[in-house]
Amino acid sequence: MNGPHDMGGMHNMGQIPIEENEPVFHSEWEAKVFAMSFATFVNYFPVDETRHASELMPPGQYLSSRYYERWLYALELLIIKHNLVTEAEIEERIAQLSQAQSSSDQR
Repeated sequence: MNGPHDMGGMHNMGQIPIEENEPVFHSEWEAKVFAMSFATFVNYFPVDETRHASELMPPGQYLSSRYYERWLYALELLIIKHNLVTEAEIEERIAQLSQAQSSSDQR
């Protein structure tokens, strides 16, 4: 199967930007996604299933997403699939965090 994740060896895709002194994580949320993902690898589902889940991301979204956004997409899919949380619980938490951020921004 060829998808946006199977680009190895393709030509004319442009240069890969290399950031000098690049940090391991660009934002705190990336470190949290990394930690949550590793916790699930050990306890709930294997790395291969996570990789496959990230490859289910729609091609346009995959190509426009950052590395840890793909990890987050896979993590959300799998924790729902394995009945660890529901999609409604994720949406509710996103709403709570957005509301808290809005309140913080108003101060």
